[in-house]
Amino acid sequence: MLNIKNKWALVTGASRGIGLRVAKELAKQGCKLIIHSRQLAGTKSLLDELTAAGHEVYAVAAELNSTSQVEHLITEVKALSNNHLDILYNNAAIMTKYQPLFAPTAEEYLTSFMVNSIAPAKLCDAFLPGMLARNWGRIVNVSSGISDQPELMAYSCSKAALERYVRDMMPTLFGTNVLMNLLDPGWLKTDLGGSLAPNDIDSVLPGALIPILLEKEQGSGLLFCAQDYA
Repeated sequence: MLNIKNKWALVTGASRGIGLRVAKELAKQGCKLIIHSRQLAGTKSLLDELTAAGHEVYAVAAELNSTSQVEHLITEVKALSNNHLDILYNNAAIMTKYQPLFAPTAEEYLTSFMVNSIAPAKLCDAFLPGMLARNWGRIVNVSSGISDQPELMAYSCSKAALERYVRDMMPTLFGTNVLMNLLDPGWLKTDLGGSLAPNDIDSVLPGALIPILLEKEQGSGLLFCAQDYA
């Protein structure tokens, strides 16, 4: 298994759900961890828990639907990590409400794309150059297996755009030890997935860690399904 001890890692949306569990696992692996939520209060209990256990953890806050706050987040993470982020886990996302067919609003599309596509892409843009210069990095962009649900078109299209970012970056990453891959966590019982989801939130592990622990030869542009490892 790849040793990621002392690697700097940022997990977005770490206050609950997938991000919370990924953050805890990265702390166990010995990462120097930066946990993000919309407000600092969201990760306070996690920060206290991990710090009390002896892990090096820092909390940052940003609304990902704000370009200025995304830029501030990037600046803050660079300062904390001395511009040496090694692992980026783009987990934070929003899902719009079910809408009647053809009814999603422009505002729902705009917000979905900002949080689910543009913010993760800009975080990748900010930290990929340093990873490439050092020839080491792991990026996981959390996607979705959603399909055939036009009532959630804004969410679905925003996740498809994030997948395209990964696909089109593959030639840049080819042959390097900087890997960027996708994770489909499955339909989980979370605030986003709802109570009707068939899978418990804890089933996202260990699959959610697989894309981080890949060896160089396994490459980029892969889609990992967490439920395959549950």
